Amino acid sequence: MFYNQLLLFKTLGIILAFVFSNTNVIAQDFPSFGPEIQVTISGLATNSMEPFISPDGSYLFFNNLNDGINTRLYYAERVNDSTFTFIGELNGTNQENNPQLNAVASLDTTNNFYWVSLRDYPLEFDNLFHGEYENGNVTNIGRLHGDFYIYNPGWILMDHGISYDGQLLYFNNARFEDCPGPCETRIGVAQKENDSTFTMLTNSSEILATVNKPNYKNYAPAITSDELELYYTRFLKGPITANSIAEICVVVRNSPTDTFSAPEVLFSELIVTDFVEAPTLTTDKQIMYYHKKVNGLHKIMMRYRQIVDGVEVNEIEKPALVISPNPMNNRTTITIDHSNSRKFSIVLLDSSGRIIRTYSAIPNNKIDIYKNNLRPGLYFVQLMRDSKSVASYKLIVE
Repeated sequence: MFYNQLLLFKTLGIILAFVFSNTNVIAQDFPSFGPEIQVTISGLATNSMEPFISPDGSYLFFNNLNDGINTRLYYAERVNDSTFTFIGELNGTNQENNPQLNAVASLDTTNNFYWVSLRDYPLEFDNLFHGEYENGNVTNIGRLHGDFYIYNPGWILMDHGISYDGQLLYFNNARFEDCPGPCETRIGVAQKENDSTFTMLTNSSEILATVNKPNYKNYAPAITSDELELYYTRFLKGPITANSIAEICVVVRNSPTDTFSAPEVLFSELIVTDFVEAPTLTTDKQIMYYHKKVNGLHKIMMRYRQIVDGVEVNEIEKPALVISPNPMNNRTTITIDHSNSRKFSIVLLDSSGRIIRTYSAIPNNKIDIYKNNLRPGLYFVQLMRDSKSVASYKLIVE
């Protein structure tokens, strides 16, 4: 009997070791977002789809109706979080002769601009383009090359998302034939070799194993600035019916070298009426933009990130920071405006998300931040409670 018990314990130990060694244990919480808010683009009366918010938050890039016939890229300038002013076409990205599909914009922090174009397809399979962005113009344009394309008829690179520093490309291959939307898809990740070439990571399939489920069509990947959260759109394979839904999902991980968790569905809509898709996140991860149908017209929407102790809260319940003066010259004062007596901390981050300083604080206390060795530019002031972000604000240092 003792021998049988020993054998049982050994067997259980082997099983548990196997389970824990093959499970990506995720300590990070899944994000939560508040109510949907429609974005106003003043001066625009047509469809707006597949948004991308610039790293500094100043511009919203998007395309008109993605019909593949005359799909063009545009941009708008920020007035506030939910209001932008339409500027016009993104010069250099659209074709004047024989217009086709030009869509799905992205931009890294060094102003490398990327977009999808079907010009000369299928004579040219490398249909992701790159260029240098400045003041509404894209120049030095060329095709982006790499081993992440699938060189078979019907396959295109449908969507993509560039990492904040421009070193990683999250790509989406899709096959189109007689199917509702793409027939099949693959999301992968490639690393930058030079300005015109990316090479697929050898462990790309392992990193995204939880995303690329064969029963779903997955697309529109968007990676956050810290590379810990990947957002994307999916819907089930098969015929599109009145009950078919599109879902915006997120997968998370503890470090940029980990594989991703199982997906969490953030929200969903019926495909035939409200079709929701194409998320993009601000650098501080506090706002998500995406598009959906509103009375048959595609509009850009937004939601604020809202997590306090894992519980979704509304804006009224959130503690607020008063930052003055902002922009900062030599010193700025931060005050927590909230009646709650619990302790908070304030974290100052640079534009890349790197922690510069941490301050302990309680509500209604004032904290002075001095310029000292801070370089001029954009910073984020994050209010933390119990190691979770409660609110995030921008600080300009002159």
